[in-house]
Parts: sequence; C-alpha cells; structure tokens
Amino acid sequence: MKHTANINDSSIESAGLPKDYREALAELIWNGFDARATTVDIRFRADGLGRVEKLVVADNGEGIAYQTLGRTFGSFLDSVKRNSYRRSSYSKGKKGKGRFSFSIFATRATWHTVSRHHDKLIEYDLVIHKSAKNVYEELNKKVSKSRHTGTQVILEGLFDLSGYSFTDKSFTDYLAREFGWFLFLNREAGYALTINGEPVEYAHLIADSTATALTIQDRKGNEHVFRINYVRWLHRIGDKYYYYFLNDRKLEVAKRLTSFNNNAIDFHHSVFVDSPFFNAFDIQNADADEENLFSELDGNRIFKLLLADLKGFLTGKQKAFIKESAAEKLVLKYEKDGVFPQFANNRYDQERKRDLVNVVKELYYVQPKLFKGLKSEQEKTFIGFLNLLLDTDERENILGIIDGVVRLSAREREELSNVLKKTTFSRIVETIKLIENRHEVIELLKTLVFDLTRFTTEREHVQRVVAENYWLFGEQYHLASADQNFQQLLSSYLYIIDEVRDRQEISSYDWKRRPDIFLCRKQSLPDPADNEYQIEENIIVELKRPSVTIGKAQFRQVDDYMDFIMREDRFNSQTRRWKFFVISNKVDDYIVKQYEAFKDKGKKFLVHQSGRYEIYALTWDDLFRTFEIRHRYLLDKLEFDRNAIQQELKLKGIVLNRESADLVSGQAVGKKEA
Repeated sequence: MKHTANINDSSIESAGLPKDYREALAELIWNGFDARATTVDIRFRADGLGRVEKLVVADNGEGIAYQTLGRTFGSFLDSVKRNSYRRSSYSKGKKGKGRFSFSIFATRATWHTVSRHHDKLIEYDLVIHKSAKNVYEELNKKVSKSRHTGTQVILEGLFDLSGYSFTDKSFTDYLAREFGWFLFLNREAGYALTINGEPVEYAHLIADSTATALTIQDRKGNEHVFRINYVRWLHRIGDKYYYYFLNDRKLEVAKRLTSFNNNAIDFHHSVFVDSPFFNAFDIQNADADEENLFSELDGNRIFKLLLADLKGFLTGKQKAFIKESAAEKLVLKYEKDGVFPQFANNRYDQERKRDLVNVVKELYYVQPKLFKGLKSEQEKTFIGFLNLLLDTDERENILGIIDGVVRLSAREREELSNVLKKTTFSRIVETIKLIENRHEVIELLKTLVFDLTRFTTEREHVQRVVAENYWLFGEQYHLASADQNFQQLLSSYLYIIDEVRDRQEISSYDWKRRPDIFLCRKQSLPDPADNEYQIEENIIVELKRPSVTIGKAQFRQVDDYMDFIMREDRFNSQTRRWKFFVISNKVDDYIVKQYEAFKDKGKKFLVHQSGRYEIYALTWDDLFRTFEIRHRYLLDKLEFDRNAIQQELKLKGIVLNRESADLVSGQAVGKKEA
C-alpha cells in the first residue's frame, strides 16, 4: 500500500537535510534513542574490495506505532515525537527529518519495525526511495513472533561509501562526540551505541571529570543530597552545555543551560545531577532547544540554592581549566602569531615580558570575554596597550579601563584588583632575585681583581665574567661580541642593529685586533644637536689584568681602536656615538692629567673626546661604586616598590651601599682564608 506525505519531494530537498553521511546516520541513531531504545547497533558487511551492499541501523526501542503512522511518516517538520516522548535530551528527531537523511548516500530505505498494537506485537515494513521521498510503501503487516519491540532501518544501494567509511577513526570519533554525553548520562542504565556489536568508546574524549556531592537544608531542617558528576570534554559535543537533573531512577527530569555556552575558550562541559529530590517532579515535556524547567521546580527554593551552588562549582572548574590549559594555549598562540611586543634578550626586558605574560594569563582567567573575537591587529593593539600601562604607574588603572570595556561583577573586580597587586609583588620577588644574583657577581669580581690579582688574567677570568654580565655598563645595551676580531665584530654589530646577516669583509691591515667586549644599543637616543635625528650608542671595553696600571700605553691601545672605527666606513655614521672604556685597578699620572684636561666636559672618567668619540678610563673601584647607582636606575625604570625590595634585601643581609658591599666582601674573603 502506497501513501503520500503532506509535502512534495523538492520541499524535502530544500528543508536542510544533512550534507554528510555521518550526520545522516546520527539522525537515524537519534531516532532509535528517541524511541526509548537502550541499544542502537550499526551493522554492515564489506566484501574484499570494501564494498558495502547494505547498512542496517537496528534499535531495541518501542518501534513505530501503527496507529500513529499517518502522523509519523505522513507528516514533515511536525513529528509526533514532539508530543510523544517527554525526556527532552532523548528527543532529537522531533522535526521528522531523520527518515529522509538516508537519501544522501543510499537509494532505498526500509524500516522493519516491531511495535505494540493494542495487546499484541505486530511487525511491518515501510519503504522510501530516494527518487520519490514523499511517497512511502507499507508492506508485510502481520502479527509478530518477536518477543521484543524495535526497528531496523535497512539502507540499500549505497554510493560514495565503503567499509572504511564506517570503521575509520574520524567516523567513530564523530559518533563519540555526538553521543558520548548521552551515553554518559545513561551509563548506569546500560545504554550503548555499537558498530557490528562493538561499543563506540567515548572515554578518551573525557579530558576531566569530578564526582562530588552537595547537601542543601530546607527550612524544616531536612537535608537534600545532590550527587554531581562533572565532565569536561576534549571537543565540542552533540548537545549544548547543560545541567542535567535526574531522579533516583536515573531518569532525566529536566535540564538547564549552564552560563558558559557562549565562551571563547573551548570549555566543553556537562554537569549531571541526580537526587531523590527530583522524584517529586514530573518528567518534563519541552523543546530541547529551550530551557525546560516548569514553574513549580523553577520557583522551588531548594532548586534555586542548588543552581547557585552549581554555578559556583562550575565557575571554579572553568577558571581552573583556564589557568591550567586555556591561558597557556592563548600565550603560545600570541607568541606564534607575533602578538606580543618585541623584548630585548636581557634580564630587564625578559622580566618585563614575564610580567606582561602573567597579566595576560590572569586577565584571561578573570574575564576571558576580553580576548574573544579580536582580529589580529586588535590583539596586537590590546596587548601593546597593556604593556605600556604596566611600565608606568598607571598599572592600577587597568582595572577601571577593563571595567569600561566589559562589565565586571563585584567578584571579578576584586579578583582583577588582586591580580594586579599580586603581579606587582611577583615582579618585586623576581627583582630581588635579580639584584641578589648581581650582588654575587660584584663580589666575585671584587675577589678576582682585589684579592687574587697575581692569578687573574683579563681573558681567562675577568672577561668571561663581564661578557656574561654586561649590565655592568647599562641595562640598555646588547652584547655584540666578546674577544672577537673587528671583522667578526662588524658582522655581529650589523646583525643586531640592521639585521644584516652577510659576513662583512674588512680590508684594513689591523682587522685582527680583538677588543675584549663590544656593546651596542639598538634603541636610539635623541640627538642633542638636532631633534630630527636619533643617536645610536656603542661601547667598546678593554679589560686589563688587575696588576696592570692604566697609563699612556693602555690609552694608546684604545685610541687605536677609535682610529680604526673612525676609518671604517660601515662603522662611521654621523648618527652613531662611540664610547671606549679601559678598566683596571689603578691609573697613573698620565691618566690623571687627562681627567683634568677634559673635566670641562662634565663627564666623569673622560680622558679623550673627539666629536662623537669618547674614551674613558676607570678603575674597578670606580665601576663598583656605580653599582648602587645603576640599580637605582633599574628600580626607578621598572616602577617597582623600591622600599619593599630594599626591606627584603635587608632581611637577606644585603644593603645597596658601599659600606655593606665592603663588609660582605670582607666576610667572603675571611671565609676563604679560614
């Protein structure tokens, strides 16, 4: 017997049928679970070439009721399931599209169904052809000998598919993502989805899970226990993110959307709550796309308290996820995409970078909405803006600025305020460690140049320490070379300044000369002679063994370096400034006279100046005396709480002044002598 549905074939085609065979099969599987099936099995056989003649989707559900056949197969977009089955998470096929989904990969579908009719079981077949989807045939109706209800959907004339299509990992993973939450929801009832009898596993998609309980007391003092199962999935699942509420028979009474459905952090989750408390409420009948808690439950005081506790519980889980995983992924993405500003490879800049990264992570933790939907340029602008604020005394104002961009709750404001304070404290601790390490370097150098003068050499001892700690001459410099000849030095220099990678050739006869340390500054300074130009600063340092007194010969050696630089075209730009330092334990009368000759320039330790070129002679004692000044500059530049740092260092026995340095040095030497 043939029947015609109340819609034509072209309307079915334009109604939004699945485009992928996996989605089409999912529709048929959901139809089985919609019919109260506890098991759905996908069955097929492939020949030696992988060809599949037919595919069967079998379930043990209630079957297709004969008395409502006109409303199930005779209607479209108005399935009887909308009103027949009341557990909302089980009713996915309520629109009636599922029975037509086969047509994207098969030419014929047969529903062999066993259902209860009055007081007996009957069976019959329903057949639809791809070429005429609005017509269905009813065949072979009879009393069934089967003991159980159920339906087999037999798909024949498969095209564009093979046995591999149903065994490939991408197919089983798709089913796991689509049905894993549902199988977990009904795990205690023994629900299963199988392929040729083998269960589709979904446990590997569970990234995190927690089982806990909440107890809520009503006004009469009665305690209601709610068992909670939280699951975080690795991937997006086949449902929205819900709280599922089950009675003590593990039947879903109701569900409600969590408040984390519109998140930008891949926080894929489900929360299952079961309790005898829900036994008093009817199983709900509502569209799965709507919140389906009726007024009696929704207005219940215990339920309201439960929802508040669940939100707090889930908020904690989300923030833990952000802190442990999502924030780190965001930072890695920003690193890869070049979102973070460029930082120099020195300790000062690396501390600044760590501070920025920590603030980004903490902001993401407090309010991930700030980072949602930003384009590449917007990301760079936002992160650059944060970086600028963190380097000033305006960092505390970040709270107000962020609050103006996205509305923060009182709790989020408090958390963000604590973040900024905590990050400041973290920077203080890092700086304390930095200064402690530098203090140790200073003491090491003092021992080398004051106490071990007979054994210390410039190349084997002093130069190695200074090359690793060129902050001695200023935070703003980059190390271009250490103990390299001028040809190597030029190549390193041009790479740092202009990113020129080619080897540079120097024809001058003395290109083999080897300055001990060569520093350059990539960031330019304003030219005091002309505001339109910038000056790039470079330093060359000549280190002498402690036993050598700096005199005319040593001055001439550095003067030769200066002459070489002045002659070399590629070094010799009007927008570059050059400083040359020679350092040892003592200076002779010649150097003292040079100090006097150039004292009108107002520059300490200057012994020669010619335009953009300056030569300085320092003793190690002079350099150590600048230690406290250099670190005062560092602390001021970083906007740290200087008092907090000094108090912390004081507790460790370190005070940034000359007297304490001498004391510590004496103690260190005394210990060695002992």
